[in-house]
Amino acid sequence: MRTPMSQAEQFEGLVAWLRKALVSPEQFTVGYNAETSEFIRFNKGKVRQAGVVQQASLSLKLINEGRHASVNVTLAGEPAVDQQRVADALKQLRDTVPLLPVDPYLLLNPEPWHSHTEQAEALPDTAQVLDEIRRAAHGVDLVGFYASGPISYGYASSQGALGWHEANSFNFDWSLFHSNGQAVKASYAGAQWDSERFAQRMQLAREQLAFLDRPAHVLAPGEYRAYLAPAALEEVMSMLCWGGFSAQALASKYSPLQKLYGGDAELSPLVSLDEHVSESLSPAFSGEGYPRQDLSLVKHGKAAEQLVSSRSAAEYGLTINGAPGSEAPSALAMAAGQLAQADILKQLGTGLYISNLWYLNYSDQPAARLTGMTRFATFWVEDGEIKAPVNTMRFDDSVYSLLGSQLEALTAERELLVSASTYDQRQTASNLLPGAVVKKLTLTL
Repeated sequence: MRTPMSQAEQFEGLVAWLRKALVSPEQFTVGYNAETSEFIRFNKGKVRQAGVVQQASLSLKLINEGRHASVNVTLAGEPAVDQQRVADALKQLRDTVPLLPVDPYLLLNPEPWHSHTEQAEALPDTAQVLDEIRRAAHGVDLVGFYASGPISYGYASSQGALGWHEANSFNFDWSLFHSNGQAVKASYAGAQWDSERFAQRMQLAREQLAFLDRPAHVLAPGEYRAYLAPAALEEVMSMLCWGGFSAQALASKYSPLQKLYGGDAELSPLVSLDEHVSESLSPAFSGEGYPRQDLSLVKHGKAAEQLVSSRSAAEYGLTINGAPGSEAPSALAMAAGQLAQADILKQLGTGLYISNLWYLNYSDQPAARLTGMTRFATFWVEDGEIKAPVNTMRFDDSVYSLLGSQLEALTAERELLVSASTYDQRQTASNLLPGAVVKKLTLTL
């Protein structure tokens, strides 16, 4: 019996056909996305829905003397069927490209690079995971979503580039609900399931759930010491990733970190941020066809490198460093601090323990000033002990304060937070973040 072709082999077969189908001076680039994902939904600690999604698609770009157009093709996994779909797409593009103007910022990579990565760590056994979740959720109202499986990316060009990346990962995103309607939110994600680590995450969530029994502590608007857990800090960093490190946004003076990169502001020397592709789930090449590299974005509070895509390089005369077209980090890592996990409450003393932030937006983008809401498990702490939950409140503060002048400590332990997004398909984007103690957080209402 003939062994079925792997996804990588199917992709390479389509690329080989495309290279033969070209007519000079045509060029092409092609991107490939695929997943085989198991999804399990929980309600009241029990499995309510389970299924598997297997899908693959191809994005084909045809270039002819500076003019180009793209089309997405859904693949069937049958070589003959997929080849015909790609052939139809190529014909459609050949009809379209002559109608378009020349793109002055098109910058193709002429190098015939090759890259092949398979992060094939064994995925956790589903039966084992379900058993651990059921036991951990005994006696509490758990609502959650578990996703697991390989995600694949491919890239090829008529210039001879060929890249393949496949990574196994899982993501369990859950909440524990109290009978009064409040909840504690938590997650556990990665490439290797660690039963002890999962049990620790669940135990912390259960301990926080118990505090929701207590009457809420009422706070007036004002300035408070605060601890931002990694999930809360992720919301702050996600806002900064929207243009903060983008060469295009910086060149057009639209970046929220314009003052940082302009040398007019600094963050705390404790803050170092890297785009750390080499030890992440993300591919080592961009969808634009350039190899990616680790980058130092912020070093000890001062601006370092930018994320430069091919279009920004062409428009502003910069050097490409493999950034995607969005020029947003996909493997952001913040350097750890020295605060031990066991000493967080002691270091905080009296103030707010904030597990999550929600609905963030800019109240003053040029000043990197953010507003948003506390949500889920936010607690009032006195003398290093949690005393009571705090109702949802709005904060309004500057990143130059939270991660700058008012940053007191970062935790030695960091948490890997993998994107839980399933729009179009699962994602490999991640943030590796510590928790942060700040001397002052401004609550407005």
